[in-house]
Amino acid sequence: MKITRVSMLSGKAHTLDLPVTQDQLALYEKGFGKIQDIFPRLSPDQREFIKSGITSEEWDATFTPEDE
Repeated sequence: MKITRVSMLSGKAHTLDLPVTQDQLALYEKGFGKIQDIFPRLSPDQREFIKSGITSEEWDATFTPEDE
């Protein structure tokens, strides 16, 4: 399912196609459980995207030390 979120870091909208259902998304958005329990098949990066709209590329660009 395609999910669009606005990044908390950049304010840009991003869309990812993730293996989730509308029911799972509704449970999460209504606060019925922990994100890792509702979406156990998603990677931590994919769960972060659902929570904050931050993509793994944005995360790396923002939080990777410059000397790496």
